[in-house]
Amino acid sequence: MSDINTEVHNAYEVIKNGGIILYPTDTVWGIGCDATNEEAVKKIYDLKQRDDSKSMIVLMNGEKMMYNVFAAIPDLAWEIWDLSNPSDGELEKQKATTLILDNPRNVASNIIADDKTLGVRLVKEPFCFKLMERMKRPLVSTSANVSGNVTPKTFKEITPEIINGVDYVVNLQRDKVCKNPSTIIKLSLDNQVKIIRK
Repeated sequence: MSDINTEVHNAYEVIKNGGIILYPTDTVWGIGCDATNEEAVKKIYDLKQRDDSKSMIVLMNGEKMMYNVFAAIPDLAWEIWDLSNPSDGELEKQKATTLILDNPRNVASNIIADDKTLGVRLVKEPFCFKLMERMKRPLVSTSANVSGNVTPKTFKEITPEIINGVDYVVNLQRDKVCKNPSTIIKLSLDNQVKIIRK
């Protein structure tokens, strides 16, 4: 098994050059790329055989990145994340929460939904966090399956089609059983709240 710094370096080199990676997230294994690179995002849609009208979510590693993408963020968003992200020592207990927020900017246009929203999750998971520190950009995260198929819970359940279709497979956490996908909450600027997935 490789070490985290080596894997961050390897993944960054691929992403920097417009590639896509298969990597462990704070929930399930994901397919990812630079969220500002439209061509890389298109590669993921093609691999997943997914209609690009179905937007994908992005991961971010902190407030600075969030405000680079969203000019306005409801106070309620931070309250929800505080409740769903316990202290670092309790990472295993956390229930990841994705928020769909209004009016993103500075990201690839093909990950923005038709209603001008974008799903985003703040992560503390060490590999993702360190990779985004290196990228200084958000990271696309979508489940490692062809659209319509079951989301794999372990690395072994990921099909060869997906593994062979990415430019790099991160060599970490291959034996872990993934937690459930995140809760998804749509939160508009006027503080309307809609639960999309519990």
